[in-house]
Amino acid sequence: MDQTPNHPTPCTALSLPAELPVMVLSDCYLFPGCFMPLFIFEQRYRDMLETVLSTHRMFCIASRVSKHSNEVVPVTTAGVVHACVKHEDGTSHLILMGLRRVRMTNWVNQDPYRVASIEPLPTKAAPSSVLERLRCDALGSLPTCSDETATAVETLRQDLSRADDPELVCDILSYHFINHAATLRSLLVEPCAIKRYEVLIGALRGCR
Repeated sequence: MDQTPNHPTPCTALSLPAELPVMVLSDCYLFPGCFMPLFIFEQRYRDMLETVLSTHRMFCIASRVSKHSNEVVPVTTAGVVHACVKHEDGTSHLILMGLRRVRMTNWVNQDPYRVASIEPLPTKAAPSSVLERLRCDALGSLPTCSDETATAVETLRQDLSRADDPELVCDILSYHFINHAATLRSLLVEPCAIKRYEVLIGALRGCR
């Protein structure tokens, strides 16, 4: 999903509620610091959006374990509605910005839309020197792009090389450059930033 190279640091000052609505999709993974465009047309999610916009503006995207299962991957990213346009027919286009990884611990409600109890998913501490090295390796492993996208990719590379948070860089690269659903899932649920980078770098080098 290639929305925009302009990635502000997620607003960690926003306190997460103990419960959040959940939009369930297939093979759809939002990462912290990334933007996901959504088209809201189902009535249950129209109702959800009305509630969200009138309160904390936050909800989660949960991915099904498989296409034919109602079970969802328990780790997801809490997002905040960054922008929203409601149309005359009741549908809406919105941009959801990922804030931080969370674990859904319990279903509070499932009708008309799901609401889950959530808790932040802590990241395992890693030495900054190791993360800096892995950031350089990941940026150096980006695929060679066509003339049409080469400038945008190079701008993104330069911006991310100067970013303050190397963990955020890993998430942004994962979201923009990894298309394989199983790999995205493993990158999202992994609590160790070093292991995330190792998976990301391996996937990027495999795409060359």
